[in-house]
Amino acid sequence: MSKRARQYIGILAAVVAYYIVHEGAHLLVALFMGVFKEVKFMGLGMQIDVFAERMTDTQMGLFCLAGAVATFLAGWILVLMCRKICALESKVLKAVFWYVTIALLVLDPLYLSVLCGLFGGGDMNGIRLLTPEVAARIIFAVIGVIHVLVIWKYLLPRYKEAFNS
Repeated sequence: MSKRARQYIGILAAVVAYYIVHEGAHLLVALFMGVFKEVKFMGLGMQIDVFAERMTDTQMGLFCLAGAVATFLAGWILVLMCRKICALESKVLKAVFWYVTIALLVLDPLYLSVLCGLFGGGDMNGIRLLTPEVAARIIFAVIGVIHVLVIWKYLLPRYKEAFNS
């Protein structure tokens, strides 16, 4: 299979994995709190809708934070599994894990530090019920910088070596 085909498969898998982890965490929290309303499909994405009127500010904040926490945890599990992933024979699977790891580590910090101000608050609307928005944005920016450094300094060299061998 060509490198380009592996890249497309990896990117598609990353989008699917991100939505499963991020929105799945929102779904689990909503079900646990007993406030799940529906799954809304919008364009290429989806969103978990809740009965917000039944939730306290803290519950809404935790619901909105759950997606980012889940993507961070899943991303770090993949970071910790990097050596095993890079030992796989399949270049397709390595590409899938590479792109999924990047998506899980980068998308939420990027959105919650910078992009939420440009495209509507999204999860930040609830997170700011727990902490001031400026503080949350700074925290997510720091997390994002750390994640980019981990990708660049730790993951990239290992995946490059794995793809060249």
